[in-house]
Amino acid sequence: MSQPDVTVIVAVYNTMPYLTSCLDSLVGQTIGLDRLEVVAVDDGSTDRSGAELDRYAKRYPGTVRVLHQANSGGPAAPSNRALDEARGRYVFFIGSDDHLGPEALERLVDAADRWGSDVVLGRMVGTNKRYVHQAVYASTEERVDLFDSELPWSLSNTKLFRRDLVERHGLRFRTDMPMGSDQPFTLEACVRAAKISVLADYEYYYAVKRENAQNITYASRFEERLRCAEELVGFVAGLIEPGPRRDAVLLRHFSWEVAKLLRHEFLDLAPDVQQQVHDRIRKLAEAYLTDGIVARLAPDVRLRLVLARDAGLDRLRELIGQQADKTPPEVTIEGDRWYAHHVGFRDPALGYPDEWYDVTDQAARTMAKLTATGLAWGRDAAGARALVVTAQSRWAELAELTAEALRVSVGELTGVTTVTAGGPGTVVRTDFAVDQMLAVVAGNGERRVVRAEVTALGGTGSVPLRTDRRVSAPRLLARRGVRLHLVTPTTNHKGQVIVAITPVTPRRFLARLRRIWPSGGK
Repeated sequence: MSQPDVTVIVAVYNTMPYLTSCLDSLVGQTIGLDRLEVVAVDDGSTDRSGAELDRYAKRYPGTVRVLHQANSGGPAAPSNRALDEARGRYVFFIGSDDHLGPEALERLVDAADRWGSDVVLGRMVGTNKRYVHQAVYASTEERVDLFDSELPWSLSNTKLFRRDLVERHGLRFRTDMPMGSDQPFTLEACVRAAKISVLADYEYYYAVKRENAQNITYASRFEERLRCAEELVGFVAGLIEPGPRRDAVLLRHFSWEVAKLLRHEFLDLAPDVQQQVHDRIRKLAEAYLTDGIVARLAPDVRLRLVLARDAGLDRLRELIGQQADKTPPEVTIEGDRWYAHHVGFRDPALGYPDEWYDVTDQAARTMAKLTATGLAWGRDAAGARALVVTAQSRWAELAELTAEALRVSVGELTGVTTVTAGGPGTVVRTDFAVDQMLAVVAGNGERRVVRAEVTALGGTGSVPLRTDRRVSAPRLLARRGVRLHLVTPTTNHKGQVIVAITPVTPRRFLARLRRIWPSGGK
């Protein structure tokens, strides 16, 4: 039997019906069945996954091999077992709920052979709103440097690896990590590789977010996520010498795995658990959060991590609460710079620089965050029927802006806005003439979000108008020419103010009559 070009490894646990799409995408690859080997390991599935694998093995006996084993608790053990069985010149890993583009393997193997690459990334995209970091796929590159590229942000194992590299260095998955076990494998492969390449010319891999979101990453518990972060940081520290190269990789892990543990859900943990998490993150930060990493962190992430390292639990909780609060923070304005009063600002005990609190670039967006307080029907200055939207801002500075600098819009229509002092900030009123709204409506109707836009301090910020409570106005039946429309101002499930405009067709009119008067008057 000739050696296949590529072995695709599939670790499977309860992924029906997605598994069928995955397997179909593999046996339908343009590389051809004679150049392909699929090794699938059923890790004790309790749904129909095992039987589905056997069905494909029976249908494609020269291509698909299936191994069954008791559940191991994660993808590491089945992936390792499949690696032991693999015969291909290359190996490729796929999640059993994901699928490939038809030409994926042929293109990947061709590039690896042409360029002599040990690792090849093919462009990966998300489906069902699954997030996939895209920066590394900006362009096709014959050679990328792990330490001088976006590669550290894309360390899943869903790549093509030269099997000789894997076996020469004895690379296997960490069975002591219920989640994230593929990252040490991928990272070490990239460190050992002579050449890493990226293909951005095709959608190679479709990462699927299941409707019930029940894969191990989405379902992971807080303790498992924390231990994963600790293991990953420790692994990097043991693999790469201190300095800029290590920092380039740890930047990702502190920004992603570690900082995500300090988001708003941290506040829902029991106080003793919060203290344990804080203590363990502080230990990581004290050991590995270098000045080089701190300088490159996003501003909000930087503050969380340095406070976790330098301050007590109470102050860390206060900062997380401030960052989770939708209300803009107090600010100090000096010259043309704005500084947010987040925890640690000008605290001599901490000594953090003012630039860590500089929100000037976000100031316009911050000022545009209006809270809707009312929706009503009225008349504009010309006496025409208008939708009146009122909102509150905490910024007294809004009153000093020109009409061009403060715009409130519904779709492409900008309303007539007036600003007056009120309470601690400013009251904003915007009138939208009904006939103008109808003039730009799509033929089949549409739902438009009301947005506020502020141009100030050299920048422009645009955000949806939101409300802390439900506001609405009665439906209005309005005519434009011979057509009638229902105009419904209300809020959506996100708390955004919207205007729904629906043409009244004879069919819709009769359907509404039937709902109101189902007996037809008999």
